[in-house]
Amino acid sequence: MMSSPTIRDRRRVIFSSYLGTTIEFYDFLLYATASAVVFGPVFFSGLEPWAGVVAAYGTFAAGYVARPLGGIVFGHFGDRVGRKKLLVLSMLIMGLASTAIGLVPSPDLIGAWAAVLLVLLRVIQGIAIGGEWGGAALMALEHADPKTRGFAASFTNAGAPTGSVLGLLVMSAFSALPQEAFLSWGWRVPFLLSFVLLLVGLYVRSRVSESPVFEQAMAKLDEKAALAKDTRRTVPLLQVLRRPGLLVTVILAATSAFALQTLLSTFAISYTVATGVPRSQVMLAFAGAGIISIATTLLMGKLSDRLGRKPLMIAGNILFILVLPAVFGLLSSGNLGLIFLAFTLGIVTQTVLYGPMAAFIAERFGTSSRYTGASMGYQIATLLGAGFTPIVLANLYVGGESTLPVIIYLSVIALVSLVTVAFMPESNRRSLSEDEATSPDHSGTVEPAQR
Repeated sequence: MMSSPTIRDRRRVIFSSYLGTTIEFYDFLLYATASAVVFGPVFFSGLEPWAGVVAAYGTFAAGYVARPLGGIVFGHFGDRVGRKKLLVLSMLIMGLASTAIGLVPSPDLIGAWAAVLLVLLRVIQGIAIGGEWGGAALMALEHADPKTRGFAASFTNAGAPTGSVLGLLVMSAFSALPQEAFLSWGWRVPFLLSFVLLLVGLYVRSRVSESPVFEQAMAKLDEKAALAKDTRRTVPLLQVLRRPGLLVTVILAATSAFALQTLLSTFAISYTVATGVPRSQVMLAFAGAGIISIATTLLMGKLSDRLGRKPLMIAGNILFILVLPAVFGLLSSGNLGLIFLAFTLGIVTQTVLYGPMAAFIAERFGTSSRYTGASMGYQIATLLGAGFTPIVLANLYVGGESTLPVIIYLSVIALVSLVTVAFMPESNRRSLSEDEATSPDHSGTVEPAQR
């Protein structure tokens, strides 16, 4: 029997998951900010301004299309050889791709190839982030005390707003440059800084121990294989696909959180800037709200250990529908204080969903397919909820006449997630052991609580 991780081990792993996810989401969401304020005029300057924004959002979506692929590839090997090795690899790929984005030549030098390179690097980013989240969430979850799994795993999700805020602050600092300087070289510096963050992240991540739950599960499988004289193991992807109903419900349950997240980080920024508020002020208002969301993400993760994941997910979707009209009303006010309030209202609502989500998803899969299953569920949900949302919203709002179609579209997404969660079982007391967590019951019956 493997020894249980010490408190020091757990803290180191949680910090590593938080820092690693912060760095990777700094890279990934920095692109979201750039697509809203930079890539249109830099790479698609031949189009009408709003058409340029839509084209830039198209390159943004490419990263989300690639995320499920990253989840499958990294999940497969993460379930076979371990979580830690794949996390180091995902960080290396992301850091190098993001640095390269800062080096993409302008269309004046290489013409349309500039946009092609941008899309290619965005796809590589998507593959890397597709492998990052599942491994980081599982390392925190599988090292944690069973009674604090939601809180431990929420540090992984807290890395997303932390990375977003960090990227926004850096991009805001350079956006204060004269417009010509910012569009010429200023926007590139935040991407080039990714290389520095990469070195820090690799050092921290290399010092953590492998998941004890994974090591125990692999030892049991090896023992069974030796007794049966059979060294074959089921492919993790096939294990997940044998329960398609579970995968689909996980995807639909998580979709609304990403729709709201992307609304705020892309469309809402462009929408507010279009009302006449300076770009740098809008980005700082969003960054300020993002700082608050770091704390509320952790709070919601902690509450999910006491109240359950399901009640928070239901409440978050109801709040999502209720706050949308107020958010758009405040964003169009032209008052910076009210704009900050709008972002805060929206992003805190999103954390009610996002805080418990890491545990909510990962607890539903067995150890030998958990990396694959959790990654696929999460990443396909990001594709549906976030990948195409900016393009859809931009087209719904074309002409700038009314935000009502935007509100209706997002409300429908939240309603679908709400209904899906309502029919799912609670998971915060499920065992992470292989035998219990991989029950053949497709109805999703909850396994016996861990004592």
